Amino acid sequence: MKRTRANSPPDPNLEWAFFLDVDGTLINIADTPDAVVVDQTLLQLIANLHRCNGGALALISGRMISDLQNRIGLAQLPLAGLHGLERRDSTGRLWTHAAPPAAKSAIKAALEPVVGSYPGLLLEDKGLTLALHYRKAPTLAAYVHRLMGQLASLHGPGLELQRGKFVVEIKPTGIDKGTAVAEYLAEFPFKGRRAVFIGDDLNDERGFAEVNRLGGVSIKVGPGPSCARYRLPDVAAVHHWLGLVLRHRNIET
Repeated sequence: MKRTRANSPPDPNLEWAFFLDVDGTLINIADTPDAVVVDQTLLQLIANLHRCNGGALALISGRMISDLQNRIGLAQLPLAGLHGLERRDSTGRLWTHAAPPAAKSAIKAALEPVVGSYPGLLLEDKGLTLALHYRKAPTLAAYVHRLMGQLASLHGPGLELQRGKFVVEIKPTGIDKGTAVAEYLAEFPFKGRRAVFIGDDLNDERGFAEVNRLGGVSIKVGPGPSCARYRLPDVAAVHHWLGLVLRHRNIET
């Protein structure tokens, strides 16, 4: 991963395939995953863009698909959850990559007393992954990273760490947002289009890398080192950029 200059992205095009992270990209990050706010203006923007570009738009998130569906709605929208471990295609078919159940149970059992000892930590069981959040206890960052690394190594092989903003997640190896992008691009209506990936976090870097490999448009939201080729400053700027293509066509956003 390397630093890039803060280049503004080119204007969006309805012929492109859009892959969008959610937390920190489309919606502002909250203290806990359940505290986020999704406003109606954003939902209308996503629905209009999805309709006007022929359905080549997918949300790719660390959240579960069920969580995304509850918050976003839009039943026809392709969704990839848990960093690509589960994926709903444009036909509504669900694809999953399962984690080793015994390893997950053992890791969860090891983490529960830790969370009980440190009230600022939050353990999130996402079904196929386990995430330990420390946003409310940032001084525990080194401890959390070390602990999660030890647990992943102890109960591997086949497990890896996924680091994000104030969170460390244990997940199966080999599946990430980059592989989710690649899987979508092999299917209608994404196939043959130029890919765009927008994200804000470390867990988006593999998405950026895959899009860069394909000659697409990778956009990092906010500061920090990244392999993304373009930058947008914040969530509001993402909404504005996505809306440009609709405003140029005189479509209400």
